[in-house]
Formats: sequence, C-alpha cells, structure tokens
Amino acid sequence: MSLPLPPVAEDLRCPSQRRFPEATPFPGLEGRHPCFSLTPEGHGRAGRLHLPVSPACNITCRFCQRDFNRDEIRPGVARKLVAPEQAVAVVTRALDLSPDISVVGIAGPGDTLCTDHALRAFTAIHAAFPDLLLCLSTNGLRLADRAEALHAAGVGTVTVTVNAVDPAIQAEISPTITDQGRRFEGLAAATRLIERQLAGIRAVAALGAVIKINMVLIPGLNDTHVERVAATVAEAGASLINLIPLLPGADFLTRRAPTAAEVSAAQAAAGRHLTVFSHCRRCRADACGIPGKTDLSAAVYGAEAGQDSTFSHG
Repeated sequence: MSLPLPPVAEDLRCPSQRRFPEATPFPGLEGRHPCFSLTPEGHGRAGRLHLPVSPACNITCRFCQRDFNRDEIRPGVARKLVAPEQAVAVVTRALDLSPDISVVGIAGPGDTLCTDHALRAFTAIHAAFPDLLLCLSTNGLRLADRAEALHAAGVGTVTVTVNAVDPAIQAEISPTITDQGRRFEGLAAATRLIERQLAGIRAVAALGAVIKINMVLIPGLNDTHVERVAATVAEAGASLINLIPLLPGADFLTRRAPTAAEVSAAQAAAGRHLTVFSHCRRCRADACGIPGKTDLSAAVYGAEAGQDSTFSHG
C-alpha cells in the first residue's frame, strides 16, 4: 500500500497535479537550488557543488559511460574521486571561492547509494554547514533502504533516474542489476529495479523530501512511455521531472538523440502529471559554481584528472 502523501507548498504545484509531498525541510528552493528552480532567473542565481565521492554502481545502463577526465561536460564524469573524509574540506574550499554556493549535491560518478560514501559525506557536511541544502541523485535501487539515514543526514531534495515503469522497456535500457549480493538480469532485473525505485520515492516523500525525476529520453525506446512514467512517479510522490535527451554513447552509440520537437512533446506529456524542469545542463559529477555562468571545479578539485581513480560496476 502506498504511504499517504502530505500536501506540497503552492509554488511547486502544477495545475494538473495536486498530490505532491510537502516542499522541503529547507525553506524555499527557487533561487537557492538551481536543479529545483523553475525559472531561468532562479536557476542562474544559486551556486552548487557536486562532490564526486561515490565509486561504484549497482546497475548497468546501456547509455552510461563513466570516466575520469577534465574535459567532458556530462553526468558520470569527474576529475577524480574524493574520500568522504575530505568532504568538509572540499566544501570549505568551494565556499571560500564561491560564497553564493547554497547547495551541495552528490551525483556520482557512481550511484550515491551503492556504497555508504555519500551518506558519510552528507553527515559530516550537515554537521559542519547546517544551513546548506543537501541534494542526492540516485538510480533508486537502495533508496527505500537508506531513506531514514538520508533524512537524518539532512538531505532534503532527491533526484531519482526512472527511465521506464514497464519492465520490458527497462530491460532494454538497464539489463542487469546487483541487489543484496545477487545479480539479476533481463525482466527480473527490470521488475526489481522499478519496484525498488517506486518504494524509495514513497519512502523519502513520506519524510518530506522534494523529489525530482530524471528520465533519459531515448527515441524509439521510451519516448512514447513518458506520460505513463510521469503519472506513476507522481502517484508515488515525485514533484518534478527532467527529460534529459540521450547522449549517444556506450551501447547506445548508434542511437540518435531526440529532436527539439520530440523533447517538447515529451515535456508536454509529462507536464500533465508533474512540473517540468527544463533548465538542465547535464552537469559533471564534480561541477562547482553557478550553472552556465561560473565553473570553479578546476580550482576546487585540481586541474588534472586523478590517475588513481577507479570505478566499479556491481
């Protein structure tokens, strides 16, 4: 049975959706959190810091290509890994360089809940900087298990990547997962992942987090599935959705990116159920500064990519 969903603050509602969770433990996201600000002005006002502390992932996505470098601007890329014990020092350095940073997020380069690294970092940051917004991005496989711990660590905004709620479609995108020490493949993996994602969204919604959904838009695979995804995650407690155009790569190198018209149509379909976030710049896992305006990641993390960084899949 789904948990009851408390009301949301009016500024996060869209006209067609009235069952969002309450806004956030932190008052006001517009202009303070660029990834949850609904206007271009708000998106371009606040600084954010991404901490690349998560070294592993527990699912495989066929479009995903993790890497350590200093050049590519896309998710899953960072100069190097940062140990959780270094998090407070990194935040201190970033705030010295950019006092307009109001949110610290962890979005990789692996999944943030596959290991305990992100939780350890958030706990230390929340103790040292209680006024900062804390944000997490995850595939959702372990979100329900970690909901209480995230809440205790001060995480008030959560982004969950949900690319399908039909196992047949999901299996084409993420063919394997590793959960509780077991490997699952195909439809079994997809079914388990979707169930865990929805359970996780319900769990963090019940604790008062604001939830955004990232959905990678893949023409010919999930582009006609957008409205069903939006309706399903809205019912579970999500408030916003971000349709991310596919960046062809890895196993999906030969697939094309969606056109502007296809993205617009997908946003319209999703907007029948959720507020649509449309300012995403597909930031790196070590981004720092105001999106589209300042880039301080080299100063914070060092100009060179780390040579001893490793990444684990499962």
